[in-house]
Amino acid sequence: MTSQNNPQKKFLIAFLVVVALLPALPIPEYWITLLNYIGLAALATLGLVLLTGVGGMTSFGQAAFVGVGAYTTAYLTTQLGASPWIALLAGLLITAIAALAIGMISMRLSGHYLPLGTIAWGLALYFLFGNFEFLGKYDGINDIPALTLAGISLQSSRAMYCLIWAILMVAILSVTNVLRSRPGRAMRALKSGKLMPEAMGVDTAWLKVMMFVYAALLACVSGWLYAHLQRAVNPTPFGINIGIEYLFMAVVGGAGYVWGAILGATVFTVLKDVLQSVLPKLLGASGNFEIIVFGILLLLLLRHARDGLWPLLRGLFPAAPPVHAPDSAEALPQRVKPQAGALILQVDSARKQFGGLVAVNNVSFDVRAGEIIGLIGPNGAGKSTTFNLVTGVLPVTSGEVRFCGESISGLASREIVKRGIARTFQHVHLVAGMSVLENVAIGGHLRSDFRPQGGIIASMLCLNRNEEAKLLHEAKRQLIRVGLGDRLHDDASSLALGQQRILEVARALCCDPSLLLLDEPAAGLRYQEKEALAGLLRKLRSEGMSILLVEHDMDFVMHLTDRLVVMEFGTKISEGTPQHVQNDPVVLEAYLGGVD
Repeated sequence: MTSQNNPQKKFLIAFLVVVALLPALPIPEYWITLLNYIGLAALATLGLVLLTGVGGMTSFGQAAFVGVGAYTTAYLTTQLGASPWIALLAGLLITAIAALAIGMISMRLSGHYLPLGTIAWGLALYFLFGNFEFLGKYDGINDIPALTLAGISLQSSRAMYCLIWAILMVAILSVTNVLRSRPGRAMRALKSGKLMPEAMGVDTAWLKVMMFVYAALLACVSGWLYAHLQRAVNPTPFGINIGIEYLFMAVVGGAGYVWGAILGATVFTVLKDVLQSVLPKLLGASGNFEIIVFGILLLLLLRHARDGLWPLLRGLFPAAPPVHAPDSAEALPQRVKPQAGALILQVDSARKQFGGLVAVNNVSFDVRAGEIIGLIGPNGAGKSTTFNLVTGVLPVTSGEVRFCGESISGLASREIVKRGIARTFQHVHLVAGMSVLENVAIGGHLRSDFRPQGGIIASMLCLNRNEEAKLLHEAKRQLIRVGLGDRLHDDASSLALGQQRILEVARALCCDPSLLLLDEPAAGLRYQEKEALAGLLRKLRSEGMSILLVEHDMDFVMHLTDRLVVMEFGTKISEGTPQHVQNDPVVLEAYLGGVD
């Protein structure tokens, strides 16, 4: 592992050395000023990389939070004589409270309503800055004191340069640490939708709010630095136009890549500066012609490099080492399985209606500990809908679902997986761009003593290494168990469909379930792979695990299950052993149209 880390570490050290030496070199002051603005923009854009590129949530309001940080320090230092460092803490607190309140409303929006919502509150904060008397209205606040660090005054651009880029490097390190951790994997899973993360125990609504607050705090720090660099603030740099520019930087650099924030900020800032100088000379008039050029360039970028510029350039730099599982680690705690034969799942007259359509019609069946139950029927029989009722993806219209004697009918998916029910999906739900190992590790999101609220902070500071080692080792163990131990570091999307289904089984096992729900696990598998899967499921049954599976491969089902439940048009038409079901005239009628 050390050898894999060396190229990346050497590159980082070389980059930091160059950044640190620049102000000591005899380069023009103008370049230093430009680099300061690049650093400030990259810090704000980094929040959008996390929010938009990783989480898939578009926000146009990042500039407003830059304004909160700038105005807080401007007011406290000029009007109340507070220390700039105290003002920074106050700004972070105010930003966190405001972002929490705004995020709990806007992060629940989806589709085009989310960006529209961010525009709305971004404009609201902008006009608040310009209309409050104590903030100087549109004239703003002047005479902001320079920062002092360890008795050294940071009045010059070169002095501020060192602080800006040092904070930016720390921010990049913190975001990188988070994304390579348990909460970071959950964040990266959000872009594929909330169905799978919720089924693995992720509180997606709360996680989105936490990401929103994190991004806002990065913007606040950028605003604080901006105020003490400029020594004056007014509302203009915090309007919706600047919010659009930050989003543009994220898209140009590569919205899903941490280093794309610096690349996008550099390209945008330098290009904007050049165009503002060159275009008026070419066109013979002053004006915002650069906006037209940026629009054309963005269209070309989206056409030819939708993931931004960083993916095109990262081949020139050493790749980050993959997340590795340790060879040995302390085992994660395991739940006690119910005694063999104990009643574990009861589906009692479960009914699901979508308007006038009855998808599941008063279906009842039981699952006992140590049983493999097959749920079969023609296409459209309601099998997957029944799965969704059991796992909380859909609420029951009437009836009840009980697990180990407790009603789980009204619980969310993340609450049901806590109780010991894990599942796979009819259509594979994996996180593309994430390794096989990390995809499986998502299944252990709730294992051990993990707390989502404190997990992000612990990940930023690398205080969770022991927990990470245990979780990754467990994920590796499950992959070896299902026969994918040689594909740990491959991109999950590069696997064949059958292997992706096996990967989903490993992820479900990482949840440490008492009841395992498998939706068409044998689809796409070759004969030997089916035999290996059947052997694994029999082994799990012998260990006390209960399995409920939906499958169309009758040969696979008949040789594996203890009992079968047959559905047609949302109704249960038969239940019994495979031999009984094979000879049931009602089943033969449903499958074959009747047999003489």
